[in-house]
Amino acid sequence: MPFVHVELVEGRSKEQLDGMMKDITEAVHKNTGAPKEHIHVIVNEMKKGTYAVDGAWKE
Repeated sequence: MPFVHVELVEGRSKEQLDGMMKDITEAVHKNTGAPKEHIHVIVNEMKKGTYAVDGAWKE
């Protein structure tokens, strides 16, 4: 049973997240043969300004 974890900065609409989850599910199903009902997509949305790239805070 595949688990896919996605980390994103907050700000996407429900429709965008729904589309992304469907596309990820399709890709995992196509490439692994796992039944779609066994594929779990977990989205963690980070608050803006809570991460850094190359040591510098991103806003």
